[in-house]
Amino acid sequence: MIIGVPKEIKPYEDRVAVTPAGVLALTAEGHKVLIEAGAGLGSGITDEAYAAAGAVLVDGPAEVFGHADIIMKVKEPLPQEYNLLREDQILFAYLHLASEPELTEVLLEKKVVAVAYETIQLDNGVLPLLTPMSEIAGRMAVQVGAHYLEKPYGGKGILLGGVPGVPPADVVIIGAGTVGTSAARVAMGMGAQVTIIDKNLDRLRYLDELYGGRIKTLASNQFNIEMSVRYADLLIGAVLVVGAKAPKLVTVEMVKQMKQGSVIVDVAVDQGGSIETVDRVTVHSDPVYEKYGVIHYAVDNMPGAVARTSTFALTNATLPYALELANRGCPRAFTNRALARGVNTYKGKLTCRAVGESLNMECHDLGDVLRSDAALNFRQKLQKRREDE
Repeated sequence: MIIGVPKEIKPYEDRVAVTPAGVLALTAEGHKVLIEAGAGLGSGITDEAYAAAGAVLVDGPAEVFGHADIIMKVKEPLPQEYNLLREDQILFAYLHLASEPELTEVLLEKKVVAVAYETIQLDNGVLPLLTPMSEIAGRMAVQVGAHYLEKPYGGKGILLGGVPGVPPADVVIIGAGTVGTSAARVAMGMGAQVTIIDKNLDRLRYLDELYGGRIKTLASNQFNIEMSVRYADLLIGAVLVVGAKAPKLVTVEMVKQMKQGSVIVDVAVDQGGSIETVDRVTVHSDPVYEKYGVIHYAVDNMPGAVARTSTFALTNATLPYALELANRGCPRAFTNRALARGVNTYKGKLTCRAVGESLNMECHDLGDVLRSDAALNFRQKLQKRREDE
């Protein structure tokens, strides 16, 4: 197989999809790895390091997309990359198609086999390729929230942990998954008063036991969310529905009741956002806007700001799946159930139910699609054999 790694072109996206260790592992299995020159510089990885590991450095994305059987990226293709995609090419990246109807249509039209990092899921529900970035985003959410609570940046001018005689800030986190738990840990470590809200009561029991009652846990319902949002100094949206758009749990009216200079960080913005007033995506160079007196942070690639940490954390998780895709090819690699759950589009068919429901598009069972494809291939081979005879 030829694996192609283009340079990310999303603004302020400095992560890269493969490290030299990944190149070494792939080439050791007999595969060829094409790296666009300069792709790793934002993560502190030089072209020389890739070459020493066995990669072939090429100039420009056209050569990468034009020759590769598998395209490995971090973020979804942007419009200027759409025409570079080819039929039957495997695209392996974060895609978030539930909030990307245009990209979804392109992938279907191009008959790309699109495997999304964020929907690869183990039988126990764990999302192994989303987890490392969720850990980073959760920790960063508190870090950036504390920053924008400072008065020079538009906040109310309070210290997250307070000081003796002055109470700490109230941090409210909606969602107790990996993002929410990571955020809670950092907020507690900084001395904040933390409330975490989730619909999974067993998860709340676990967190209550883990932290010895040092955080407040609330069942997710409209009343509890509204009351908590009202007193929050820092509100973190950490809601995840695998593959689907995030539900809008915080309304405009709730935000209007927040104190002036409070801060919202919606980590779910890459899936459409869980807070109604998060109505635009921002970038690292201009990450916030003010609405109803509240500072909104809506960057959809938060881990890109700590590119080196994020690159190594991500590629540690993606490499085993990249090796399976390269070694076994398509469709044999999809006998791995976790990897099969990552298939969002397959040769012109949408195969992720959550994406189909979010975009109101017809969805097909991957198993049925693979069987139909195998039958078609068999008939084509049989017809060719007859013609040759």
